[in-house]
Amino acid sequence: MRNIAVKLRYSGTNYHGWQVQKNDVTVAETVENALFRLTGERVRVIGCGRTDAGVHALNYCANFRSSCSIPADRLPLALNSRLPEDIACLDAVDAPEDFNAILSCRKKEYIYRIRNTRVRDPFERDRAYFYPAPLDTAVMELAASKFVGTHDFAAVRSVGTQTKTTVRTIYWCEIQREGSLITMRVCADGFLYNMVRAIMGTVIYCAEGKLDPHDIPALLDSRDRRLTGPTVPPQGLYLNRVWYDGPVGDMMLSSQEFKAINPD
Repeated sequence: MRNIAVKLRYSGTNYHGWQVQKNDVTVAETVENALFRLTGERVRVIGCGRTDAGVHALNYCANFRSSCSIPADRLPLALNSRLPEDIACLDAVDAPEDFNAILSCRKKEYIYRIRNTRVRDPFERDRAYFYPAPLDTAVMELAASKFVGTHDFAAVRSVGTQTKTTVRTIYWCEIQREGSLITMRVCADGFLYNMVRAIMGTVIYCAEGKLDPHDIPALLDSRDRRLTGPTVPPQGLYLNRVWYDGPVGDMMLSSQEFKAINPD
């Protein structure tokens, strides 16, 4: 029995998140159905995280066990012929026996996109959060930096899933602006339910003058969700990168990164 890891990209607009659910169409269910049509096997696909309804993934990792004989390098094209147009398999590799897409993940990076302009773009309706009021990028940069480090992030977590601890380590949380597009990049060893969207909401509150960026450490220490910013809409959120060791880690690198590490 092979343990196969796949690199996926998907638009989450038409799906009720990643995780298989009883009454809603999800990304995992759609991938599992495509694999059944391809291999004739009913497999369970393990994803690297639970993206919510409307959330997208630029680089997502999942694994499944199968006895199929399709070579890994031919699997993406074969699987894509069975997938809808809003989900694509970018790559595949035979993973170690003990590999698990969620348990083996070392860290993840999400990005959140805001279109900060007075006139909305209908083509970005499901791709970015339209925010017409002016936002002070310098204040947003300062506010975002206050989340970096190891903290208890209960104050920016929505109730919905049970976890043993709400302590996480954020490696970077950065704001970039190009014209009217504001992008937040946040990388951590793990994320709580709606954590990125609540961080973005808190950063926006700071830019609006409703919160002081220097108060963020104290707000985190309070563990009180009522004191931080709102949970912003899902359509601006993308799972951007995931990190692993070994062959799966190599697969998840961009081509430029892989060449830099393996120049020969």
